[in-house]
Amino acid sequence: MPASAATLGSAIVVQDQSSLRAAPRDSALQQTVLWQGEVLEVRGERMDYLQVWDHKRERGGFVRASDVRRVSLTEADGPALLSVLRFVRDTPGAEAMGIGLTAAYLQAAPAAAIAGEQGALAFDALGTFADRLARRASAPPASTAAGKAGGAALSAHLDVASGYGVRFTTYEVEGRMQVCYDGEAFRRLLAMPAASADQRARAALALTRPECTNPDLPAHERARLQDWQAQVLEKVDVAGLPSYLRNRVQMRRAGLWGAVAFQQARKDGAQAAGAAASRALAEFAGVSKSDLPDEDQPAYNDAAMRVSAVRWALVPAAVPVVDAKRPAVVVQPGAPGETCVLLVDAQHGAREPLVRRCTYGVVWTASATVNREGNAVALAVQPLEGWRELWVLRKAGGDWVVDVLPPAPTSPETGYAEWAGWVPGGQQMLVAREARGQGRYRKSFEVVRIDGLSTERVTGDVAALPVFQRWQDAGWKRETLSLR
Repeated sequence: MPASAATLGSAIVVQDQSSLRAAPRDSALQQTVLWQGEVLEVRGERMDYLQVWDHKRERGGFVRASDVRRVSLTEADGPALLSVLRFVRDTPGAEAMGIGLTAAYLQAAPAAAIAGEQGALAFDALGTFADRLARRASAPPASTAAGKAGGAALSAHLDVASGYGVRFTTYEVEGRMQVCYDGEAFRRLLAMPAASADQRARAALALTRPECTNPDLPAHERARLQDWQAQVLEKVDVAGLPSYLRNRVQMRRAGLWGAVAFQQARKDGAQAAGAAASRALAEFAGVSKSDLPDEDQPAYNDAAMRVSAVRWALVPAAVPVVDAKRPAVVVQPGAPGETCVLLVDAQHGAREPLVRRCTYGVVWTASATVNREGNAVALAVQPLEGWRELWVLRKAGGDWVVDVLPPAPTSPETGYAEWAGWVPGGQQMLVAREARGQGRYRKSFEVVRIDGLSTERVTGDVAALPVFQRWQDAGWKRETLSLR
């Protein structure tokens, strides 16, 4: 007499593209293709096949026993499921199966276990699987046949995860889709007293990924989200973390506080961002560079650029001194949301400035510097979070013009261009640039012509450029993060 369905339990598919067949033999008609992580109800056994029912498709059939792992959703089987879950958690490509195993454990385990350390481990694993699956889905697509087959499997795995209630959000970034996990398991984990410091750190890092912020959020909603993310990161006690994980939390904090400083400067003026910028710099300074693994180097550079973008918030703006030989920069409100930069001197006041240009970005007036010859002024202006440009106001004949030097000739992502010194003669200046855009990272030290901002010399090592070594500004050298 065949056993009851309740006794036979369930089975989780562990092999991609497993066949659900109409009969227990390889030559039988294939009913459908199954993917890892899908759960089936076991209703019988035939030779080396299991007779199953697929509730998702409302279809029955036979599947090879070697293509599935049988599970029993009883309390006694919870520890065994948790052991398998620990193993699968660190296996790339097994995310859909891991989500299925986690769902089975959460169904089998008693409430007391879910509320304790075992439950914290399960939610940590669930969030890890979902986040890793989203990262895989966001990776650039491959063009080979194998890559196309992998894309089909990835799409199927996302469907399997969605079937368990795991939710993903998607955003279009530079013509491709960024897939992100909504973080429900990580939020639950952070609310659990039994969660360890390591688990809290991983959850906070996953919930504050900058690439998973909706690029279309209005400014006020972005500011609210960043405040919430800062609170999430504050829940992590870094004192007892491994050095590499502590570095990751502090780099994320540094970048986030840099973003908060920018939002505060936009709302209330440059001087209002001092406390947030100071926190960003302190977190970045706490990173131990010697303990950074290779895979964290990009995050370290990105944190440095985000902190550099707002570092002028730490310098109080001086009262502009206007004389007959040297112009000065003053600012005044323009249209709603605009700040207008005016260049004035002894003969040209704010009503009839030498030049006037308005921006919706943050004008860091403390950065304004005039060369010895009085024919050029450098000014830091930040139009976007993590992206700071260099404005050069220069004399061209009898008029003054404004040229803009971006961190890189790409669409704005992360980076800064900053003045590093004037070369005597009134024809050249020194510039440090660091940027990431279109998948590429570059840091350079340049000798730039004031007229037209063309680069005459460039190097990635400041020591290889004698003119840079000789004329770099002492204040810039003391404050910049480009020499880290």
